[in-house]
Amino acid sequence: LDELRSAGLNRAFARTIGIAVDFRRKNRSVETLQANVQRLKEYRSKLILYPRNAKKPAAGEATPEEWKTAVAQVTADKARDLLPLRRSQKTEKARVPSAEEKAYRAFHSLRQARACKKLNGKRLKKAADAEAANK
Repeated sequence: LDELRSAGLNRAFARTIGIAVDFRRKNRSVETLQANVQRLKEYRSKLILYPRNAKKPAAGEATPEEWKTAVAQVTADKARDLLPLRRSQKTEKARVPSAEEKAYRAFHSLRQARACKKLNGKRLKKAADAEAANK
């Protein structure tokens, strides 16, 4: 809903023009929010709304001239090429792992980190008690 608000759309209108709306969804970062808002604005700019009343098109609805150019454009460009999906990251090519990478024990490191996090409070308390006993 934040994305729709930022793009200048409301929930009901977004559903009528083919945008799925999930009110449970949360944005975890500002970068993805801005990227999604940009995608929504681009989608809205390329969208051609046919008017309910052909004699009096409302604001934001297409005129008969725009209909003809839109049909020609879609047949020429193919619908899937109008809004292509862009990859955010490039895939890495396969390579031989280095000796350091081979020696790294990932599961062991994760298990150690989990244990350190779990026992951190007890260790701090034990150190504080030992320091208090030494005074």
